[in-house]
Amino acid sequence: MNVSRAAIEQDRLLATLEPSLARLAARGIIRNYRKSTIILNEGEPGDSLFVLLQGQVKVYATDENGREITYGTIQAGDYFGEMSLDGGPRSASVMTLEPSLCALVSKAAVQQHLADEPGFALQLVTQVIRRARSATETARQMALMDVYGRVIHTLEGQQGPASTQAPIQLTQITHQQIASRVGASREMVSRLLKDLEKGGYVELGIKRITLKKKLPARW
Repeated sequence: MNVSRAAIEQDRLLATLEPSLARLAARGIIRNYRKSTIILNEGEPGDSLFVLLQGQVKVYATDENGREITYGTIQAGDYFGEMSLDGGPRSASVMTLEPSLCALVSKAAVQQHLADEPGFALQLVTQVIRRARSATETARQMALMDVYGRVIHTLEGQQGPASTQAPIQLTQITHQQIASRVGASREMVSRLLKDLEKGGYVELGIKRITLKKKLPARW
């Protein structure tokens, strides 16, 4: 009996997941998505969860003027879409940042998985709480910090502040990505980064920012 390469690759990817999550993904339908494909749209009804087997996606929202706020990115081995399992609309949009492979698991299949493996319910609740806290922190920053403060929080939030003895290099990061995270224009972010570069705090490259020392709290 011949086994297709796709089936072998699918089994390999499932094997990389945490066991209970792998069993959940096995209940779903495997779907491929090209880069820059919108998988979920904010506000639309949803009754399924997506397990990301391969690739990377971003979670974001847009306002009536088309301005985008990025809440974060999700890597392979994680899942998304769980916020709408209560029957409500999607709370955010999700777009692929690279070719991605997902297991689409229906609400009924998720409920059956929770019945069969009640321990996974705690994992799911923990995930929902963690993401709710992250969304709350994003809202707090937007309300209480100015643009510069949000930029600094984004740059130092990944690995902490740098020092002259221990600079930090951030890779695969663009001015537009930062702008989407902080709710500002790319031009404003670029201007702030250029000023920081002139001050000797950062070094800018192509999709790369090197933090050379702790960034000033005010500018």
